[in-house]
Amino acid sequence: MDQDETIAIASDIMRGFARNTGLSPAGAHPERYLWTDAFAVCNYLGLFSRTSDERCRDLAVALVSQVHHTLGRHREDDSRTGWLSGLSEEEGEVHPTGRGLRIGKPLNERRAGEPPDDMLEWDRDGQYFHYLTRWMHALNRVGRVSGDPKYTRWAIELARMSHAAFTYSPVGGGKKRMYWKMSIDLSSPQVTSMGMHDPLDGFVTFHELQMTADLDFKSAGLPGLRTEIADMAGICRGSVVPTDDPLGVGGLLSDAARIAQIMADGAIRSPDLLETVLTAALIGLKSFVKSGTLHLPATYRLAFRELGLAIGLSGVAMLEELFDRNPGVFAEKNPLTRRVGELGDYALLADTINEFWLDATNRNAPTWKEHEGINGVMLATSMVPRGFLTI
Repeated sequence: MDQDETIAIASDIMRGFARNTGLSPAGAHPERYLWTDAFAVCNYLGLFSRTSDERCRDLAVALVSQVHHTLGRHREDDSRTGWLSGLSEEEGEVHPTGRGLRIGKPLNERRAGEPPDDMLEWDRDGQYFHYLTRWMHALNRVGRVSGDPKYTRWAIELARMSHAAFTYSPVGGGKKRMYWKMSIDLSSPQVTSMGMHDPLDGFVTFHELQMTADLDFKSAGLPGLRTEIADMAGICRGSVVPTDDPLGVGGLLSDAARIAQIMADGAIRSPDLLETVLTAALIGLKSFVKSGTLHLPATYRLAFRELGLAIGLSGVAMLEELFDRNPGVFAEKNPLTRRVGELGDYALLADTINEFWLDATNRNAPTWKEHEGINGVMLATSMVPRGFLTI
């Protein structure tokens, strides 16, 4: 499939997304979901970069505003109203991420005193750290593309707030940990376990934001994240472990692409971390391939998880380019080069996944229809992955 065709497919998907979710034309009750919207912002920016169509950039900016005015405020079925932060309408416009952003799940969060229900919790609202880091990245991308530091400021404010809310020291001492899910107002954890790669996502994203503040917006007086970065480094240490979940493997590879870009710009020197991430991704990738999942019919597969892997695999080509352009940073014939070479052997797997889900028959499966919004946007991301993978 040539580049013009992939751009055309991604553009068509994203036009449908804008129409179906009330983004353009703007609806009175837009359907916003933070994970999907973060990828969508990056898709619009990626399409703008590839086509110079200013409408794509404008849609990214409009989506940011709509997310903040929907997920940065209390639900319509909640007795609470206004911004999650409790700020006045005017102050909330200036600091829309001041108390985080809701996930956008269909059900309201669990009431105080209500016993947990593991199955129902998947459909309940709240805040996820790994959704917030995706949104930080999307905001930062808008800031860098537009040249407006307010977007990176919002991302940094979100980073500082989420770090304070999600991290904690266990009773009796020990290494700091993170909660996986918090209540809408961040007053209490809804799921106390720690997301497998949440610390890595935080560490990498915080570095990305700090680098942007230092290099792109040095005169803007943006707040710093060095304390949070140091704290997250401690939580992250020893937590980067393999997973055979394709979305998890894709997340590791996407993080690896961002780490390498940050290293190339001199804002972080962590070859050991990059090697650890690439090794974990390779182990997980081999395990997933051996599972035989990709030979199953669509009814038994989850598209967005596989497409997450396809997006991450696209980052391997970015790693190869970065290594070639920065030999002083990434020395030849070292473990990093070998790992990237081994991962490159699986590069065509991304095309296999994309082609499977581009087949209209497979998109008629219940597993596609049940998650049509997120599946479609991530398929578009896989068509133009650098909108998301670029820092």
